[in-house]
Amino acid sequence: MPITNPHPCYRIDIEKIAARNQTARHMIAGLAAEMPALADFWRNLDTALTDNLTLSGEVSRLRAELAATRLDTANLLAAVRAALAAHADGETDPLSYIRDELSARQIPAPRHGRAS
Repeated sequence: MPITNPHPCYRIDIEKIAARNQTARHMIAGLAAEMPALADFWRNLDTALTDNLTLSGEVSRLRAELAATRLDTANLLAAVRAALAAHADGETDPLSYIRDELSARQIPAPRHGRAS
């Protein structure tokens, strides 16, 4: 299945979420100072906002991991296509494209008992 959109438009703006989170935490700190009787309530809200920042960090990490995986997949697919074209053209070592791509990422290509 081809990747139809290698650069998807993310609908989540992590920077805006973090900015709103920071504003809300400042508001909570101010309200907590003015209404100390509700300290447990303010602490719970602050904890929930901290959890939100943790989730935002995880989303950012997963985005980066997904981008790297998409790039790896595209590079491997290009190597496979090059190998197929080389085979069709009668090249003597069409699998060299795949071996080169695997070597670039330091993954040993399987030998299956034959010398290359």
